[in-house]
Amino acid sequence: MRGQWFVDGTWLPLEEEDSNPIEMEHLSHFRGQQMRDVSEVETAPSTVDSKDAVYSLKLSRSHVDWHSVDEVYLYSDATTSKIARTVTQKLGFSKASSSGTRLRRGYFEEAVPEETPSETTHIVFVVHGIGQKMDQGRIIRNTSMMRDAARKMEERHFPDRTTEHVEFLPVEWRSKLYLDGDTVDSITPDKVRGIRDMLNSSAMDIMYYTSPLYRDEITRGLTQELNRLYSLFCSRNPDFEKNGKVSIVAHSLGCVITFDIMTGWDPVRFHHQQMLDPEKTKIRWPSEEERQLQEQLRDLEDQFRGLQTSSSVAVPALKFKVENFFCMGSPLAVFLALRGIRPGNNTMQDHILSTSICKRLFNLFHPTDPVAYRLEPLILKHYNNIAPVQIDWYNTTSPTLYDQIRPTRLNLMKDTSFVSEAELITSPCTSPPQTKRPYGESITSLGKASIMGAASIGKGIGGILFSRFSRSSGQVGGVEEEPSDSEGGVSELPWTTAPVSHELIRSMELERRIDFELREGLVENRYWSAVTSHTAYWCSYDVALFLLTFMYRPQELPESVEDHQDAS
Repeated sequence: MRGQWFVDGTWLPLEEEDSNPIEMEHLSHFRGQQMRDVSEVETAPSTVDSKDAVYSLKLSRSHVDWHSVDEVYLYSDATTSKIARTVTQKLGFSKASSSGTRLRRGYFEEAVPEETPSETTHIVFVVHGIGQKMDQGRIIRNTSMMRDAARKMEERHFPDRTTEHVEFLPVEWRSKLYLDGDTVDSITPDKVRGIRDMLNSSAMDIMYYTSPLYRDEITRGLTQELNRLYSLFCSRNPDFEKNGKVSIVAHSLGCVITFDIMTGWDPVRFHHQQMLDPEKTKIRWPSEEERQLQEQLRDLEDQFRGLQTSSSVAVPALKFKVENFFCMGSPLAVFLALRGIRPGNNTMQDHILSTSICKRLFNLFHPTDPVAYRLEPLILKHYNNIAPVQIDWYNTTSPTLYDQIRPTRLNLMKDTSFVSEAELITSPCTSPPQTKRPYGESITSLGKASIMGAASIGKGIGGILFSRFSRSSGQVGGVEEEPSDSEGGVSELPWTTAPVSHELIRSMELERRIDFELREGLVENRYWSAVTSHTAYWCSYDVALFLLTFMYRPQELPESVEDHQDAS
């Protein structure tokens, strides 16, 4: 929130309905007069007790008195406040000292036209994930860190973009939701209450969203907040609605909610489509019990149709077109997989998100983020063996354009980096010793150890997870590892070393890459990083530069670079 007038001491901004008329009244009387700095005002002796107000302004529930250019007081006009003010003044106290609230102005001098910043050409809505209930101001601070990082990257890498400006706006959707009220809190045991409250305020958001009872409230709340902020921004920037662009940066569960809003995904409709074909029930004459069950099933269908209709009416559509959708630390791929999305032969992002809804989809993740999953293997299956694109460090000189980077195959060698001596002793619950691998793979030694340990105990959940999500093709469930001639972290794709047609190569590659992976630090401990990486995106210069790279108009490749690529 940007404010003009603030409460002294706390510096909380006044609501706009009060601050705007106060500002207009102030400028009408004191325009051109220099205000003292806050530190000077605090050290200077106050003489307001002996002064009468020189100007006064009546507001809806209060009034403001000016004693000088920087001595401004707000008074409540509630009956109790008036009575208290009358009594204290009769006792000899001044009006200001008895019930007045001193106000501070946020600006000390007027701006000049030359200081006008560039018009905002691109706004980025930043959507939070779980945990916002614990700290409602967190998304504002996180967005501020991202904005500061972006400003530094603009100055360093885009100094010539004087006519363009990207603005980051936080979207806080959690605090306005009612959900179950305090029901979950009332059934929470008192033992280890701190941990339980933390889980109720964070992980519980996932359960709320997967509940058919509360999902619509969440999607409706986020949609309304996005539309409210967009309408408010356009009202203050009239030209933006015609020429401006909008992108969304979402984190964690916020990626899933935003995706469902953009695509209009409805679990009730999905369930209805998956109902059994009525023709299959006509094979034989049903029994009395089966007829009762069929009647109950028809009643449920009617209820689902009613929910579907009310849902489609209650959840409004976004008022703007989404240019780019950046997912950070996103579990979206898991949600889509559980909804039945499977890889096909379409090489475009339309397989999961139509370009008519969003022009470009990006999936950013840290290699050790335990919440993040890849999206590309849901489009083309063989991309589970292709490394995600490595995000450049912000101080990289003359990096290759991301869309010019060719796919590289993941190495199948295992990893022993950051493995202690005790872990090198094999046991049923630990993975065997692994060799160090360079950058390129994003599966962590911690993740492999836990998955391999579970797989060695049995063929249950651990084996499923390993076979489905691990990038290694090591022996799991009787599948032998194929030998690899490559010793590096990544290698060229098979079709880049064999004489195959250009059309075949293009048919096996994505039109545009979606998965982008941050580079690990040279001294980064993956055990600790697995805990901290999920919230490490906000202040990253690498992330900020990556976002700006795709939000500013793409630059043409220099001729020398094109010639070099053709020669290679």
